[in-house]
Amino acid sequence: MGDPRTPLAPFSLAFFACLGPVLLAQRVKVLDEVTGYLGKEVVLPCTFEMSTPNIKVSQVSWGKEAGGKKQNVAVYHPELGPSYPMNGEGTHIRFRTPSLGDATLVINPLRMTDESTYICEFATYPLGNEDGATHLVILANPTNTAEAQEVKVGNQEQPVATCTSANGKPPARITWQSGLGGNASTSQVTNADGTVTVSSQYKMVPTKEANGQRITCIIEHKTLAQPEYIPVTLSILYPPEVTIEGYDDNWYLSRNEAMLICSAKGNPLPTQFTWSTSSGPLPKTVEVQGDRLVVRNVDASVNTTFICQATNRVGQVATEQVVFVRDKPNMEGAGTTGGIIGGLIAGIVALAVVATGILICRQQQKNRMDHEEDDLEGPPAYKPPPPCQLSEETEPVPNPTEVENIPLKSSYFEPNATDDLFGGVVTTITEEAPRYHELPTLEEREAAREAGPNLEDDYLDQINPIYDGLTFPAMEEEAALTPMATDKAFVMSRAMYV
Repeated sequence: MGDPRTPLAPFSLAFFACLGPVLLAQRVKVLDEVTGYLGKEVVLPCTFEMSTPNIKVSQVSWGKEAGGKKQNVAVYHPELGPSYPMNGEGTHIRFRTPSLGDATLVINPLRMTDESTYICEFATYPLGNEDGATHLVILANPTNTAEAQEVKVGNQEQPVATCTSANGKPPARITWQSGLGGNASTSQVTNADGTVTVSSQYKMVPTKEANGQRITCIIEHKTLAQPEYIPVTLSILYPPEVTIEGYDDNWYLSRNEAMLICSAKGNPLPTQFTWSTSSGPLPKTVEVQGDRLVVRNVDASVNTTFICQATNRVGQVATEQVVFVRDKPNMEGAGTTGGIIGGLIAGIVALAVVATGILICRQQQKNRMDHEEDDLEGPPAYKPPPPCQLSEETEPVPNPTEVENIPLKSSYFEPNATDDLFGGVVTTITEEAPRYHELPTLEEREAAREAGPNLEDDYLDQINPIYDGLTFPAMEEEAALTPMATDKAFVMSRAMYV
């Protein structure tokens, strides 16, 4: 039998034959793509890995693809040194550190023609040539500007603003932000160095209302971290709009320092003013001061129509003012003015009076509330009189429940008087004088009525002790004047006690 590995031999040879270039290509280390900026420096890394000591490098070179062909741009030989076929002195393209292990290439300054695919190649023994490719992309930071286009007012759509992104790589993207209802058109041009200039025009029907309005140009580019916003203020040219001010319909003979003012606006602002009259030249009493017409002394010659003409670079516009000269001042206007001033003064005074009244009322309310609070916090204003005090010998009055149960059959006592605390006389009870008596029965009352009225009076004189507190000392003078007066003075009629 043959060798069992023999059938696999052709397959193994084919596999390693395909894998061999891949393994070899990995010895050259480069970047697939490098980005550089126009006018700046760029570095293209390239190194060779010695996997075995038997490999020897004899030469390093860089080539550039141009029109489907390869052009050598840099060569290094250990004995002959570096060489730059397209740049003899190496001021534009050069090796960073010329050596057989590091072939890193430096290009400075970058030109748009430098954009291409570069191949780094090592000549080795016994492997042959080993290479790696790097694509160089060049970006150009554009110059962005925007400006308004001066146009005259019209009925046709015109470009009123232009935004430009010049010499950029790749081309920029331009848009507009506006609330005027216009539209934009964009164009681009490729420059000789490979950069691109993009222009955009904003178009609309120009009106005087659009003058001074702001729109914004927005530019987006790969070299910008964020979009760039450029504001534009529109400039729409229109002829002057003229009015004459200063005439108050009260020009009268011998009036001094009357004045007319020619007020004009437009784009651009009018700078030239011309005064005249409808009847010919200006009166001698009139002095022109640019947009002002000063009348030093009003006379009959001023009784005319004055004309002011304002001029800018768009056009000329004139307006008129008829002046009527009176013999005497117009007092109606003065009266009206005086009435207005008087009304304002009266209104101010009325407001002041109302405000003062409100402040006074509030102050009075506050004082009254403070007084009430003081009354509530302090002692009461009313002081009741002290109660009548009885002497120590006075018999206490029994409680109502006990009085109701006591039979009114005992003899009464006659009271005596002693001095009280106030210097008066207080009734006291002694053992010799009876104090109260039994109330008469119904039969006794009937008998008393038959006997006469004197019996009723005797009953009234005999007082229950519960009414003694309602008595006060009798004055000696009253007793002397009235023989019938007793030793007690009553607060109310004795008949009420019954």
